[in-house]
Amino acid sequence: MIYFACDYAEGAHEAILQKFLETNRESTLGYGEDRFCESAKEKIRQACGDPTADVFLLTGGTQTNALVISAKLASWEGVISAETGHINCHESGAIEYTGHKVFALPQKDGKLNPRDVDRLVSAWENDGTKEHMVKPGMVYISHPTEYGTLYTKAELTALSEVCHAHGIPLFLDGARLGYGLMSYASDMDLTDIAGLCDAFYIGGTKVGALCGEAVVFPRHGAPSHFFTTIKQHGALLAKGRLVGIQFDTLFTDNLYWNIARHAIDMAEKMKEMVVRLGYRLALDSPTNQQFVILENEKMAELAEKVAFSVWEPYDETHTVVRFCTSWATTEEDLAALEKAIG
Repeated sequence: MIYFACDYAEGAHEAILQKFLETNRESTLGYGEDRFCESAKEKIRQACGDPTADVFLLTGGTQTNALVISAKLASWEGVISAETGHINCHESGAIEYTGHKVFALPQKDGKLNPRDVDRLVSAWENDGTKEHMVKPGMVYISHPTEYGTLYTKAELTALSEVCHAHGIPLFLDGARLGYGLMSYASDMDLTDIAGLCDAFYIGGTKVGALCGEAVVFPRHGAPSHFFTTIKQHGALLAKGRLVGIQFDTLFTDNLYWNIARHAIDMAEKMKEMVVRLGYRLALDSPTNQQFVILENEKMAELAEKVAFSVWEPYDETHTVVRFCTSWATTEEDLAALEKAIG
């Protein structure tokens, strides 16, 4: 079986595994107070260009989204998301489980339109019965989106301006942030994300780590007692070094960015290959997620050889499927896919 179903099918980059071996017998403090976590956090602050940023190391994306959103919102507030947003579609109601409504707005290629956000929040602000209603209290986006598309700097700036005009935070899900920022179509870097967002995270699970997400609150913007909130949610690792070692390694010698760029290079080659073989793309994704339209019979045949994600129906006889490259994808993997799909 050839695996292109997701970007977390493999374990971890070998440099991380080597660092685990080298430091395995070293005794450290617990709960993220070890030297590895402190080093990782400082490297992340430097990469963000914000020495005042609050950084917390967590283990998974859904856990991170639920924690940040519930910590930033008051009990009477909800979060705005694209209708295709991960928190609205693929997190088993984790946000609603924390007691917060998800306001799902229309999207185009997975992206929110700032005008739609402005209309929704303004409608609440101007409603005479708003005390009976859930207040839109935050905007959630992901970068890349669920469709592998990217916000431009201008689009993110416009969204940030709308949020701040209404006094609500902008939270960016960066589970695949490395792939987004290293795309050849990206016009932003990490300092832009830190400057325009009130909270975001740098994904490790999908970009070379065994597990781990680095939450960043720029400008010393962490919610009050966020560390305690992490523990209340059962998300505080006693062996915090598990994530600290990984991010310390990923943010040494540009490893995070180099392996993310590798996944982009593999995705570009995959895109060229499927188009050359006569297949159509559902949209033009510039990141590591590629969406291909397959005849249903071909999809069933291919599923016996290749692991991919069934995304959505295209028409009565065709389906959109997703192929993901990752930091670990090889030229041999692409050659095997070409043989299977050709």
